[in-house]
Amino acid sequence: MNKAIEVTVKAEYLAEQSLPVEGKYVFAYTITIQNLGDVAVQLISRYWHIVDANNAIQEVEGLGVVGEQPQLQAGESYTYTSGAVLETSTGTMEGHYIMVDDQGNEFKALIPPFALVKPEALH
Repeated sequence: MNKAIEVTVKAEYLAEQSLPVEGKYVFAYTITIQNLGDVAVQLISRYWHIVDANNAIQEVEGLGVVGEQPQLQAGESYTYTSGAVLETSTGTMEGHYIMVDDQGNEFKALIPPFALVKPEALH
């Protein structure tokens, strides 16, 4: 039984929702979760470790993603978009999903670290 989950992320800065003078930098991230294994799996919960440029840490955990607990058959993928608000123009996010296979076995699917960067912040 092969349980292989691939997580890919694309992040972007949302200038129209951000208020830099108030220390509010809004980012959106789109995640695709692909079931590369040969058994059905379901996403049960998520855990995020978010760090801004001041080394302030936010930890977020909860059931599902965007109000859903998607089930993925072998070969299927699921894409969703969510967001994060930082007090600085740069930061990083990483974490994991708790998944369960069709036999009821729980396992973690790692979310690789990715950067949240306001475009001008690196110049």
